[in-house]
Order: sequence, then structure tokens, then C-alpha cells
Amino acid sequence: MQLNYDYIVVGSGATGAIAAHSLVEEGVIVALLDVGVEDETYKQIIPSKDFISIRKEESDQHRYFLGKNYEGIPWESTKVGSQLTPPRNFLTQLTDKLISFESDSFKPMESMAKGGLGGGWGLGCYVFSNPELQAIGLHEAEMKKAYEAVASHIGVSGTRDDGAPYCLGDLQNIMPVSDLEQNLSGVYSSYNNQKKSLNKKGVFLGRSALALLTEDKDTRSAVQYKDMDFWSDKDQSAYRSWMTIEQLDKKTNFVYHKNCLVLKFREHENGIDVIVKRTDTNEEQIFSCKKLILSPGVLGTARIVIRSFEYKKEQLPVICNPYCYIPCIQWRMLGKEIEQKKTSLGQLVLYLDENKNNYDVGMAALFSYRSLLLFKLIKETPLNFSDARIIMQYLQSSFTIAGIHHPEKGSDTKFIRMKKDAGAYTGDVLTGQYILSDQEISTNSLREKKIKSALRTLGCQPLKTVHTPHGGSIHYAGTLPFNDRGDEYTIYPNGKLAGTKNVFVADGSGFNYLPAKGLTFTLMANAYNVAKNVLKND
Repeated sequence: MQLNYDYIVVGSGATGAIAAHSLVEEGVIVALLDVGVEDETYKQIIPSKDFISIRKEESDQHRYFLGKNYEGIPWESTKVGSQLTPPRNFLTQLTDKLISFESDSFKPMESMAKGGLGGGWGLGCYVFSNPELQAIGLHEAEMKKAYEAVASHIGVSGTRDDGAPYCLGDLQNIMPVSDLEQNLSGVYSSYNNQKKSLNKKGVFLGRSALALLTEDKDTRSAVQYKDMDFWSDKDQSAYRSWMTIEQLDKKTNFVYHKNCLVLKFREHENGIDVIVKRTDTNEEQIFSCKKLILSPGVLGTARIVIRSFEYKKEQLPVICNPYCYIPCIQWRMLGKEIEQKKTSLGQLVLYLDENKNNYDVGMAALFSYRSLLLFKLIKETPLNFSDARIIMQYLQSSFTIAGIHHPEKGSDTKFIRMKKDAGAYTGDVLTGQYILSDQEISTNSLREKKIKSALRTLGCQPLKTVHTPHGGSIHYAGTLPFNDRGDEYTIYPNGKLAGTKNVFVADGSGFNYLPAKGLTFTLMANAYNVAKNVLKND
């Protein structure tokens, strides 16, 4: 049976959810196509308690902390996604089967889940500066309005301090900042005591802007400081894309179709046919619409476009932020007891802006370490498990983890390529290569060295630097670069896919540059604008 709609959105992640929400709010009829994997195992068995209470009181906590099949014990510590907790593992279920990716140098993470990778988002919200937006290919005035609209929908908390120019910009629609936990309060105080000398070196530090409610909003509760944000969304204080989908599902002008893996589209005089392979029956189904918005994620969109254009161009560029993390010992916290009420989210961000122009800024998000469980750090030590367990218990309260992202541009050595494969679920497989130049490696190493120096000044002694495989940042962009010439396999600034009349792209496929700052908030703001542009073209 062929189903007809005015508007179809592909993908329920951060961008698809916002695009669909923006259209539905205008009163038009919208269908969303998605595979829609959900957690059917852990959601109902995790109690609505804080982490410490669970550890002390719940006899069956191993079921969700370690996993029913012990999948919460990762053996490959630097594998992308190895730090996902068992209740978040559904985010990557079926990806190897449905959309396999092959590469020795690029290890991206993708999702078939309802809500996409937004289900595991770290919640960091960053308003990009005008130089950053220009490099990406976006317009500041349009994005400013979109940031406000998205913040109003998801809820953003933050404060005006030295970090505000890098995350909040001129954003007005913000809630009060969350309570700062003990592990990071000393770092914050140390910075404020030494900010003059640090600022001269281009080092700035401030509170994170987070998609975390500090006030009740609609049916969602303000943060309860349970330290369970990596495990459960029971209070819904942390924004997840599936929340928007479930909100839309109550509307009469929205239809959610799950078990739908979109393969390609065919545009014709009377509209667009969207060809889907159903993951429940393995049969093909056709949906029709007047306008199509693609937002299954950068790699998913690339697959759909390559197939739809009949493999005329099998290789496309790609951009991904290089990422590493540095466990540190914070001397001021040695031997101290960890407070019961906290979040373990990244509450502080250190920015390295040596040119002081808010462009090509390096950043390190600072986290404490508790609810992700100590054994994951123990296996990284050079000690035997028995001795390491005792030592690490005493050190746990002093651990501060710095997650470093680098700004990134494309090059000829960074690309994805589609190859036909009759044995694959979709009849093809995406492959890729991601190799940094010697100059890029040197620049990133120097930036990491300067960030580590700043961390020492703030009382955090770096222990080791762990470089994840390329793809570990889970920030991807640039496969269909923005330009206004209408070149094939590019996107117009308004989101329309070149070579089509009514196909738009709402994810990061068009971004020509990736700031080091997290891009999810900007992705959502761009999706909001694309949806508005789709309506303008009616």
C-alpha cells in the first residue's frame, strides 16, 4: 500500500525531531519515517533513585549497571561507543546489520534508534560565533532566531561568565545554571583566582550551557541531581529527541512510521516517491509526498542521495572533529568523599582561543567520574586488578576527565565511498578513509599540550592522553557541502538539495567546517531554519 503525505521527514534524531516539530506547529500534515529501535530491556527496571541509593539498596543493580549479558563491560576501551551503558546500547542496535560501515581509519557511530544518537547526547549547547557560522556556510541573523526557538523548545540552562561568549553568545532564553558539584568547584575557583594570567595565554573557562532543565517545563521535571543521566531518562530533565517525537505523536497532523529504513527517493512531476525497506518484513514500501526532508544523520543522508542519483558519484567528502580524553588527578579532592547529589555531566568547559576572535577555538569539557563505574578506569591502569581496585577507590573523588575536541576542516584524505555489495542488507556498503596531515597532527598535539598546561595550573594533573579512533567525537559533517551554485551533490544555503525541486536536507551534511564546540544545538537550529524554508517554498 502506498501512503501519501504533504511532508515527509526521514530520521527521528536531533535534527529530524526539530524539523518535524517546526512543521507540525505550522499545522501541516507530517509523516516521519524511522527504524525506531527502543530500549525494551532496561527502561522499566531502573529505579527512580539516585546513584548512591541504588548502589546501597538495590540487590539486582548488576542487571542494568553491568547488563543482563554483561555487555556493560567493554574490552576495547577506545572503540567508538564502548562507553555506552547497557541502557544506552539500544542506540547502536541493528546498525551493523542494516547500515554497515567498513574502514581501517574511520570508525563512526550511527543509530537506528527512536531519537537517534540524541539519546546519548552529552547535552552541551553552543551558540557558534559569526566567524564559525560563516565558515560553516550559515547566516548569523537567521541562526540567532533559530537558536532562541530551539532553546525555548528543549530548555537550556547556563550563566554569564567567561565561557558565555563561546556557548551562550547572545542567547536570551536560558534557565539558571545547575548546581556545581564539588569535583569541579575547586577548578572553577582556581580559574577565577588566576584568570588574568590564563586569559593572556588565550585560556578561558566557564560553566557549560546544557540542555538540562533547572526548572520544571511542561511534563518534564527539573534536574534532581541523581547522577543517573548516563543510565535513565525517568525525570526527563535532560532533553532527548524521542521526547519531541512522543510529544508530536499526540498531534492529529503527525504520523510516526517505524521499521522504515529509507533507501532512496524518486522525484517526478507530481511529487516524490520515497522507497523504504521495512525492517520487520524485509519488503519494500513506497511513501509519496510533495516535499521531503532528509535528516537521518550525515552518513545516512549520503547513502540515500548516492542511491537516488544512481551512484553517479560514489565518493563524498566528510569532516569529523578529532577527539581525545585525558584523565587527571585533582590534588585538592584527594581522599574526599563524593557528595550524594550530583550529575556527572560536563559542567565546566575550558576554551583555548589564542587569537581571541572566537574562531578555531580548541575546547576541553571537564567531567568528574563516578556513575560510569570505577572498573572501566581500573582496567586502564598498569596495575593488577586487586591492587588497582584499592588504590582507585581512594583516588575516585579526585578524578577529573578532560574531553578535548579540535576544530576541523575537510581535505582530500577524508572521504566516504559507497560500493555495491549484493550480500549487504541494502545492496551496498559505505566505506571511508580519515587521515590527518602531519601539519594537522602537529597543530592538534600543540593545542593538547597547551590545554594540559592550563589544566595543571588549575590543579588537575594529567595522567595520560587517550586518542580515540577518528569518528570518536561522533561529530560528522560536510558530505554535501553548502554552496549557492547548484553543483551536483551539494546543498543550497536554504537546505535544498541541488538537482532537486523539493528535497531538503536538515542535518549537518552541508557544513563546510566543524568548530571544536559541540554541534548538536547548531544542528537543531539549522533544522528549524530548513523546515521554515520548506514552508516558504509552498
